[in-house]
Amino acid sequence: METKKSKPPVETVNVKVDGRPVEVPRMTPNWEGKMEPTTVLQACKQAGIEIPHYCYHPKLPVSGNCRMCLVHVGMPGRPGPDGKPPMNEDGSPRIFPMQLPYEPQTPRGVIGCATSIIPGMEIYASSLETKEMREAVMESLLINHPLDCSICDQAGECKLQEYSFDHGQAKSEFQEFKVHKPKAVKLGPRITLDAERCVLCTRCIRFTKDIVGDDALGIVNRGSYNSISAYPGEVFNNNYTLNTVDICPVGALTSNDFRFQMRVWFLKETKSICTDCGSGCNVTIGSRENKMYRYEPRQNDAVNGHWMCDSGRLNYKWIGREDRLAQLRGPSGAIDWPSSLKEISDHLATVEKGSVAIVASARQTNEELYLLKHLGEFLGAVTESVPRRGKADHLMVIEDRNTNTTGARLTGITTKRVGSKLSLIAKDIIAGKVKTLIVFGEDVTKHGIDLSLLKKVTLIVSDILPNKTTDAADYLLPGCAHAEKRGTFTNVKGRVQKFMKALEPPGDALPEWEVLHELVHNVTGLDGFKSIEGLFNLMASDVKSFKESELTWDNLGDLGVDVPL
Repeated sequence: METKKSKPPVETVNVKVDGRPVEVPRMTPNWEGKMEPTTVLQACKQAGIEIPHYCYHPKLPVSGNCRMCLVHVGMPGRPGPDGKPPMNEDGSPRIFPMQLPYEPQTPRGVIGCATSIIPGMEIYASSLETKEMREAVMESLLINHPLDCSICDQAGECKLQEYSFDHGQAKSEFQEFKVHKPKAVKLGPRITLDAERCVLCTRCIRFTKDIVGDDALGIVNRGSYNSISAYPGEVFNNNYTLNTVDICPVGALTSNDFRFQMRVWFLKETKSICTDCGSGCNVTIGSRENKMYRYEPRQNDAVNGHWMCDSGRLNYKWIGREDRLAQLRGPSGAIDWPSSLKEISDHLATVEKGSVAIVASARQTNEELYLLKHLGEFLGAVTESVPRRGKADHLMVIEDRNTNTTGARLTGITTKRVGSKLSLIAKDIIAGKVKTLIVFGEDVTKHGIDLSLLKKVTLIVSDILPNKTTDAADYLLPGCAHAEKRGTFTNVKGRVQKFMKALEPPGDALPEWEVLHELVHNVTGLDGFKSIEGLFNLMASDVKSFKESELTWDNLGDLGVDVPL
């Protein structure tokens, strides 16, 4: 019988952090995932002590240019002529605090993000010497920084503010005039630069060059007049520019979309999933008073790391469109939910087997697709979803522009050839075989089922925005955007991830799974759940891939679980 190979033991190094012995791994993954010696900054973090930093980012190459992470350390003495290191009287290795060679009494700091640990090293992360180094660096960074925190978009999320309070001096000794640099520079179509606020950490430069592969940014001018700039005559414009706003530690780079829209401390943050393609990037929704203001990437190293594309980040304004479908409609006009559900249920309970077809969007949740498939099996219906394709890139964006194609396949709504049964549904309508068409989240008039065919069937439609299919519906059931409900998606790699509710839906709109729960229960008798958690757990006990992975709502956590495809 084969047994799982045990992982080799992690090689560790013993150091001291603020006098406390700490055992840390000798090697740690770098920004590319390759193993490199653990640094002083990383060792301190594992010891529960945060070293302040600007230029360092765990997913970017180390540059070591901001000096905010300077730390005073002590090193074991080198072996003498006898080959033995110097020892204390108690037999312990003698440690020598680092000092400037030309000023023996002056402590010398090391760059925490770029200095590897060695066995026996002592790190004085909270010492007076380290504190004085940080104060000096902070004062240097603030010399020419404008005192405009009250009008800066980064206020509330600014590391310069935080570190100035935690590590700066109460009073500056600077008496000269500040250097002025360009302000409100349109660096690109989505980015505005305030050069006076920039601390030249170069995160934006390294991200654009080393992650995106677009060597578009650099530093121009000299000395105190250094400034970030795009190449002369060019604009900063790729599909990942807004990530530079996220990683900018100060208010130098701001998003034109979010700039001056809302103070960040007023925003409610909700964990969600980007719906722009099948990658399923983890995001945080920022909202206030039932209005969404921004998406931000949420770290999940199994999916999107720290990043997301600009097209996905800006794909949210449709949620608040004024023409959102918000009113129920029946054959005779306005109707309420109880009456609508009863009429539809009564109709579906009396139809002939095989006379119903279902087109379910691969942007619906796993739970909604599961209920639609269950309904389809009971009615003997053909079920299908609609493919969406686009151009992929080398980072986040993939060809499949549906959020949940994998979920549609795993639940049985569609096959590997997504959309292959749409022409069959159209032929069955023409032949009079299909007399009832249920459409969730699609405009089928764009996919071979035109208005003349829709007039031949009883048309039950649920959607969010108006289109030709909703206009033709006998029963129109206004649905919810993902930000207005809870549920799960399965990305193209088979990772099942949940998202949470950030907003209240408009008017009569209800989460589709709630509507389907009533319809499916009335028609098929399926029950046993009253919440999204209960529905997910029921689905997970029935869908093969979910069952094999022993999924439950709780064990999905915030980052999701991989299932076999």
